[in-house]
Amino acid sequence: MSAPLIDPFARAITYLRVSVTDRCDFRCVYCMSEHMTFLPKKELLTLEELDRMCSTFIHLGVQKLRITGGEPLVRRDIMTFFRAMSRHLDSGALKELTVTTNGSQLERFAADLYAAGVRRVNISLDTLDQDKFAAITRWGRLDQVLRGVDAAQKAGLRVKINAVALKGFNEDELPAITDWCGQRGMDLTWIEVMPMGDLGNESRLDQYWSLKDVRARYEDHYTVTDLAERTGGPARYVRLEETGQKIGFITPLSHNFCESCNRVRLTCTGQLFMCLGQEDMADLRAPLREHPNSEVPLEHAIRAAIALKPEGHDFDYSRQRADGQMSRHMSHTGG
Repeated sequence: MSAPLIDPFARAITYLRVSVTDRCDFRCVYCMSEHMTFLPKKELLTLEELDRMCSTFIHLGVQKLRITGGEPLVRRDIMTFFRAMSRHLDSGALKELTVTTNGSQLERFAADLYAAGVRRVNISLDTLDQDKFAAITRWGRLDQVLRGVDAAQKAGLRVKINAVALKGFNEDELPAITDWCGQRGMDLTWIEVMPMGDLGNESRLDQYWSLKDVRARYEDHYTVTDLAERTGGPARYVRLEETGQKIGFITPLSHNFCESCNRVRLTCTGQLFMCLGQEDMADLRAPLREHPNSEVPLEHAIRAAIALKPEGHDFDYSRQRADGQMSRHMSHTGG
């Protein structure tokens, strides 16, 4: 194997998040505007190009590959890509292949994902109330997602629920969501809303519910024990002693996790973002397409990009404005 990818702050880059499409069958209010303009399909990397790109990163030491979107499972023939990536699991070069999804397509694809070597999925779900779900996703159907959860567990996939903490929206559901996950043996991770993209009438400050407050809610009802466990991502975990549940907190604002960042994000157009909360990116599509028979220029471009990875992001709501606001939508960078 070539020399590993080490950034300027001595962090090994072993985790690649790959957006395979900017399209989605939902329009979640913290992720997209209601009337999105999507990228022309000709700008997207083909499935074969995504294979080349990811395989090059794996050759350079990436051990965890998370497939995201948009909604990754709406991309045509996406299972072809998952099956292709399974060869790296078989060789041992890739330790984990996983996916973040809104759950809408899991009823169709859960068994295929398991057959391709996926063993864990993260499902984004912020409420168990049908009316609130329809409002937050604009286009979504809760029953379809719940059938997807059933299908994933039936297929043998371990499910983790990701819930964005939204002030005035799902604060009252914390006990219900926690109990539901506990009854089904699913871990739960709460995520602070991040200042990504223009939301029209929506306000990030109005949405922001600090996970310090979420943890305090748990401590009112449970004995909360910090866990040293890390899964290669940004979450910090606690255990609720009374139920044994594991609860994760992803806190880019109230307590950022930049010092241990081991990940970069590849968009569906081949842009590499070295930090979710910075605008700097590197174009990897050009060396990929200009040199179809050699990965050397692509490797050089990847190394040059990692050499520019910043120490951390600038997200900040403390001055009652969304400092660090990113112009691009979360669906473009990859959720």
